[in-house]
Amino acid sequence: MNVFDIAMEKELEVKVYYEKLAGESALPGITNIFTLLAADEQRHFEAVQKMRRKIDCDNPADSPALDAARKVLEKYFGDMGPAAQMKNCLESYRHALLIESESIRFYEGILKTEADTQLKTVVATILDQEREHYSIVENLYEYVLKPEYFLAWAEFSNLREL
Repeated sequence: MNVFDIAMEKELEVKVYYEKLAGESALPGITNIFTLLAADEQRHFEAVQKMRRKIDCDNPADSPALDAARKVLEKYFGDMGPAAQMKNCLESYRHALLIESESIRFYEGILKTEADTQLKTVVATILDQEREHYSIVENLYEYVLKPEYFLAWAEFSNLREL
């Protein structure tokens, strides 16, 4: 099994996991976030598949997931109701953080060893999006743990005007 096969397998596994989380969510905003994350993973799969086949590969499109997450968390800011509904998903979010961190390390390893500049550009884009995914899930996790004290990371820094 080569690096492309491993990457495609990882992307499909994460996609299926995000689809599962989307299906389990009772909150439409959270469902939308995980649906968008699953769509990103599908785009990553397709990009890696093209790299494997040595077909000209475009960078995956920018992800709308970060903006969607920002809007959802902005709406939930300080509201403990949604967090209470999401409490049973904490272990799932923790697992999502683990698989995203594995993906980040995996793509960082590819960047260090790949010589082809076009492939490096695509891998760097996927890596950036995987880091965004990690940040999104981390923010969701933190929100569920302590909604009344929730402080957003840099990507979410302008959630609410004071």
